Amino acid sequence: MLDRIMNAPGLEYTSRGMAAATLRHEVISNNIANLNTPHFKKTDVVFEDLLAREIYGDEDSEAKIPIVRTHDRHLPFVKTPYHAEPMFERHQERTMRVDDNNVDIDIEMATMAKNQLYYNALATRLGGFVNGLKTVITSNQS
Repeated sequence: MLDRIMNAPGLEYTSRGMAAATLRHEVISNNIANLNTPHFKKTDVVFEDLLAREIYGDEDSEAKIPIVRTHDRHLPFVKTPYHAEPMFERHQERTMRVDDNNVDIDIEMATMAKNQLYYNALATRLGGFVNGLKTVITSNQS
């Protein structure tokens, strides 16, 4: 029972989202630190789209017919689990800068603020889950 609670999909998705947000913060910090490095190309972290694909399937999965077993003697359908992990994406586009660096400090600072809000929302959600568990555990002690 405890294993089912601690491995709940929502809890697992939240913790992976927080890890991706932490990694994104480090990448943004690296981009800002290399603002004046000649020929430096900024990097982003891609995770949310991959997580959505893991949860909901491919974008055209609604058009596919679901596979079901109609008889007990049929072979079971085994879906290969897709486990989304954060990926790095390097931007190679050119800029008007003479040093060929494509880091824009305004975009990086806005992305960092957005990432901080995302992390805080996930932390609040995780805290709510833990508080709910705490409430359930302490309410049954009487």
